[in-house]
Amino acid sequence: MEARMKSQANADVTTAVQHLYKAIHTGGVDPLVLELVHLRASQINGCSPCVFAGVASAKKHGETEERLHNVVTWRETPFFSEAERAALALTEAATRIQDGAPGVTDEIWDAAAAHFDDKQLSAIILNIAMTNFFNRINRTVREQAGKTW
Repeated sequence: MEARMKSQANADVTTAVQHLYKAIHTGGVDPLVLELVHLRASQINGCSPCVFAGVASAKKHGETEERLHNVVTWRETPFFSEAERAALALTEAATRIQDGAPGVTDEIWDAAAAHFDDKQLSAIILNIAMTNFFNRINRTVREQAGKTW
């Protein structure tokens, strides 16, 4: 599949995205947690360029192959902390909103709130939203894996 359009960066959009990412990365969340969140949402949405870039970025932050290969099965593995599990559960619930999925239940929210303060939760939620945003753009324009941004 070929990408549908060549990207022409709009300076206002680029600036806005940079501000959003700054808010995410100054929220006090471990960068590896943010990488796991990004990777899991991108897996759910089938966004190959974001999965590719997410794995590359996670490796740069020191993530292990073992954990990267098991993000998709995080519930069945011993490789993730309780905080990481709470962030991954929140990611899945916030991402899987189609077809009557229950969304973020009180149980999922409470588990995340037990590990992250309000500023951190805001950063995680914004990271989930931004990932879903770019996943949908990439799927729409048929962006291909192999790029890192």
